[in-house]
Amino acid sequence: MEDYIVSWVISGVLFWTTTFLLVRNVFRNRSFDFCNRVVSTVHAAVAVGLASLSVQHWGCPVCPLASRSSELQMKALAVTLSYLIYDLICCLFDKIPRMDNSVHHMVGIVGIAAGLAYGMCGSEMVAAMWLTEISSPFLHMRELLKELGYRDTNLTLALDILFAAIFSLARMVGGPYLTYVTLTADYPLLIKAMALGLQLVSAFWFYKILRMVRYKIAKRMVPNKSIKISVH
Repeated sequence: MEDYIVSWVISGVLFWTTTFLLVRNVFRNRSFDFCNRVVSTVHAAVAVGLASLSVQHWGCPVCPLASRSSELQMKALAVTLSYLIYDLICCLFDKIPRMDNSVHHMVGIVGIAAGLAYGMCGSEMVAAMWLTEISSPFLHMRELLKELGYRDTNLTLALDILFAAIFSLARMVGGPYLTYVTLTADYPLLIKAMALGLQLVSAFWFYKILRMVRYKIAKRMVPNKSIKISVH
């Protein structure tokens, strides 16, 4: 891995940690999760922006396929790698660490680190970063609004549906295509395994999101209906 990429990753971890501490200081009366989601929302916007800027051909956003990564792609991936490292550490301090979230972070960290170490798969990985982060602001906003007192409102329901729709299109339409491209390209086995692992995690979350949407709609149609479901 190039020295400048290592520096970007280390600097990024320090940046996201500092940002969290500043947010925590501003929102002293809010929960640990609330402050972390504010940072996550900032990262999602930065990641989508950097991914968009690093696209080389908008006529084919994932082109050139199976090629060497550009410097801009490497830097964009380094930013997200640093965030995933920071967020994985934050998960360890959460009240109830979630296994699925930890697995997702580990798959992302290993996958991006492998891509940066080999210096390849830049187009596909940046496209994957765009697809995985495009729905994140809606995910975090719905949770932030709940803590601000807007639970079970029309606004949160709209965000739930919008998040579910964007997540489904990105992860279950664009995701499988990127996974297929990566698996059929001449890439190291580790990169292929991480691409498949990320898609499997996305499919698991897609199942949970379908249950969440069904629960929300059923709750609105039958307010007194008791439905037990765990949605994070």
